[in-house]
Amino acid sequence: MTGLRPWTADGPAVHAGKHHRDLRLDACRGLALWFIFIDHVPDNSLAWLTLRNYGFSDTSEIFVFVSGYTCMLAYGGALREQGWATTAIRSLRRAWEIYAAFLVLLIAYFALVWVVGGGTRYLDDTNTGFFFRDPGSAIVHVAMLQYAPVNTDILLTFALLHLTFPLLLWLMIQSATATLLLSFAVYMMVQLFEWHFPAWPSGELYFNPFAWQFLFVIGGWFAFEGAPRVRPILRSRLLLLFAFAYLLVSLAVALSWEFSSLEGLVPSSIAKLIYPIYKSHLAPVRLLHFLALALVVARLAPPQWHGAITPLTTAMIRCGENSLSIYCLGVLLAFLGQALLAEVSSSFLMQVAISLGGIATMILAATLLTREAQLDRRGPSLF
Repeated sequence: MTGLRPWTADGPAVHAGKHHRDLRLDACRGLALWFIFIDHVPDNSLAWLTLRNYGFSDTSEIFVFVSGYTCMLAYGGALREQGWATTAIRSLRRAWEIYAAFLVLLIAYFALVWVVGGGTRYLDDTNTGFFFRDPGSAIVHVAMLQYAPVNTDILLTFALLHLTFPLLLWLMIQSATATLLLSFAVYMMVQLFEWHFPAWPSGELYFNPFAWQFLFVIGGWFAFEGAPRVRPILRSRLLLLFAFAYLLVSLAVALSWEFSSLEGLVPSSIAKLIYPIYKSHLAPVRLLHFLALALVVARLAPPQWHGAITPLTTAMIRCGENSLSIYCLGVLLAFLGQALLAEVSSSFLMQVAISLGGIATMILAATLLTREAQLDRRGPSLF
């Protein structure tokens, strides 16, 4: 991904249409979807296989960054050939698809919670109780992007990011550096003055769009012109050592949350400096942890991968190709896993069965979706 050429004022110097799809990005998103599903199942021991317990950031940061990167390739890459009108419409249509998927997911989510929980259980755990107590108000606030059950918040943030992407692309073409600085300024307003997008009945969206947009913009900037600019930085041994040191400190702090015997490893001065670490606001220590992790991976991993595509890699790619549908399915599977652990057994074997079974279901669904897309030749619209 670091080999892209700079963009011109009229569009990118490289075209990234569907015939030039980077399968590494799909594989990365697919693996992220598996990790997110595992993390969404409460008290799942297999979460130790994901990033969540080993530092300040988790898979969410990777998913948002990659989404910003792929959006710039997909929509910005087609700008020169298709023009502004088509590019803007494609981005807005994707925003609508995300919002429509969110609405369909809510219907399935509400029905599943009601059937599995008998209308009384899991209402607070899933944040669906407000809907069952006051469905009219809940529907109104769903339409206003102000209400979302547990694990669905990120879809609203993604819908808003796609809604504003044409503006982001225009700003990038004017000045990518100024756009990045403007995005950082908005991010700092969240950290300093707690700018947020209101949620119903109180509080804010869990994935605060004013904060998470910065990571999305970083991904877009990297695809736009950032790759050649950061290449000299990646060669810095001093920065690499700093990144390693930061990751080790983050690891020690994160492990101290899980093991009381390690609490003494974190000096009180450091604790006062970094706490609280708000995920909703993308706390600076989380952002720095992701950037440090990205730097280490970019420095140590080969710039181009030419290995064979194994069945496991193919499964990740299939899930990444259908990321929206698979994420929605993962939310429902995670709730079913939560119910199975609570109602049937919470043993380690059950956790493994739920995790592997859920991932297998996601792979099967993604394979069928990809197959359907290959076989279906869209005919003329009848309505």
